[in-house]
Amino acid sequence: IKNNYDTLSLWTAYYIMTRINRYCPTKEKPFVIGLPTGSSPLGVYKKLVEYYNSGKVSFENVVTFNMDEYVGLPKQHNQSYYYFMYENFFNHIDILTENINMLDGCANNLKHECERYEKKIIQVGGIDLFLGGVGTDGHIAFNEPGSSLASRTRIKTLCEETIKSNSRFFDNINVPRFALTVGLGTIMDSREVLIIISGFHKAHALKECLEGNVNNTWTITLLQHHKQCIIGCDKEATRELKVKTVDYFKNLQKIT
Repeated sequence: IKNNYDTLSLWTAYYIMTRINRYCPTKEKPFVIGLPTGSSPLGVYKKLVEYYNSGKVSFENVVTFNMDEYVGLPKQHNQSYYYFMYENFFNHIDILTENINMLDGCANNLKHECERYEKKIIQVGGIDLFLGGVGTDGHIAFNEPGSSLASRTRIKTLCEETIKSNSRFFDNINVPRFALTVGLGTIMDSREVLIIISGFHKAHALKECLEGNVNNTWTITLLQHHKQCIIGCDKEATRELKVKTVDYFKNLQKIT
């Protein structure tokens, strides 16, 4: 639990940098990380770029897998996640192009594209650390309410709430209705999961995550079953939690 978004981003970026450096990745044994888009990770990416520029971390032997991509949106479109990642992260670090993995929402056969993605994750030995954010309705990636808790990478029809939320980025017209996304089962296979939750508008999602029951209405609750999961949040995001819950985690942080 951090005071605000900036300190949360700083802590998260420092944690990722430390994990990479301690792993000592090589070409034969790269560090594999899952990455999100959206507003939540922007501060983390900015800080990681600063660490790279100051020589504190290298991404040369890091392999990335992004969570999702809109269907039918060209890579060059300024709202595609491909564009987002290069604009905010990849263009500013030393990552090799062949180590960047992103779903192709314009592939001729979308089902085969999803199967290819799952196989590629297995081929590189699985994901070491999956970084993610969460939606106001508790969804991770595009695994929205009602998603199977055992789901794999697949084509996902976006719910009305997500479409309305995204409409501001598309001038309220031609908002994508479908996306390719990693599944909840895909995320759960990762050796470690790190979720960023910031702001009062995400407080209900955090409450369900920590104090609710595991269910497919709030898909973030599945992380209760993950053996190595960290939730990084700011004070605003804790405002729906019980005081006892907040105190419990604060005391754990003091001890460690």
